[in-house]
Amino acid sequence: MTTLPLALTQGDPSGIGPELTLKAYAARKTRALPPFFVLADPAQLARTAAALGLEIALREVAPEGAAAVFDSALPVVPLGLSVRGAPGAPEPADAAATILSIERAVELVAEGKARALVTNPIAKNVLYAAGFAHPGHTEFLAALAERRYGRPFRPVMMLYSEELAVVPATIHVALAEVPRLLTRELLVETGVIVAADLSSRFGLASPRLAFAGLNPHAGESGAMGREEIDVIAPAIAELRARGIDATGPHPADTMFHAAARARYDVAICPTHDQALIPIKTLAFDRGVNVTLGLPFVRTSPDHGTAFDIAGKGVAEATSLIEAIRLADRMTAR
Repeated sequence: MTTLPLALTQGDPSGIGPELTLKAYAARKTRALPPFFVLADPAQLARTAAALGLEIALREVAPEGAAAVFDSALPVVPLGLSVRGAPGAPEPADAAATILSIERAVELVAEGKARALVTNPIAKNVLYAAGFAHPGHTEFLAALAERRYGRPFRPVMMLYSEELAVVPATIHVALAEVPRLLTRELLVETGVIVAADLSSRFGLASPRLAFAGLNPHAGESGAMGREEIDVIAPAIAELRARGIDATGPHPADTMFHAAARARYDVAICPTHDQALIPIKTLAFDRGVNVTLGLPFVRTSPDHGTAFDIAGKGVAEATSLIEAIRLADRMTAR
């Protein structure tokens, strides 16, 4: 039986997504990548390849035909919308294609025509200018999942590398807001979703969750804050009562050296930077953004559109390649 391909979205076509897609395809043999197709504008991909001197054949296909041509040509599922923006100069008129690419990828996974989706970076400000109503990429995917499957989903962002996996319990909020947002309910819900997906998607029979404290020295028994006592420790106790292997709260400054990392499978941190600084230090080019809690697998490179280098041929495709490899791993069971 032919393995279903992965579905790549185009991302913002004026960013580095087209270049990354082409470079990932060029590395398909050396990196042992599984078959994938990209939902995009074939003409724009051809222009990008020519401008960058990449000799890559493209083939317009239906999703069902992607695997058959993957060895010899990059399969492109046309969106029927032409890209107007130039590299580094995003065009709000292209927002419709960016959104359609994501919508079609979700539909194709739900219809059993693709195994998972790998999303290229988008620029939210460009989408907002075109009337995009969602806070971000992940929230849009959750809304699409609810529309397709008829119930709400609570997505959780995990950054993954072979060296370290981290989950920020709060994400793009001011630090001053974190103590108010960091609730026992939030941490328990996050822990349950993380444990379930590490088990079902990563094959860990009993995932080990390590919770970081919010305050220095994990609060020093309340001397430097009570969040550990009043919020984090009770959440850990509830997770343990549910049979989940959860530890902490641990002082965040001693959680990420090699010996400490060997004692857990994922670190759940109260703040964005507590989680992302260590993984970007250890695996800057290899980190992958994984959305847990959805009814399908979604991965993406751990970086943005990089408009400043788009079209210059210098974009590093490692994170997208790792996102493709991880989506393959998560759906190979």
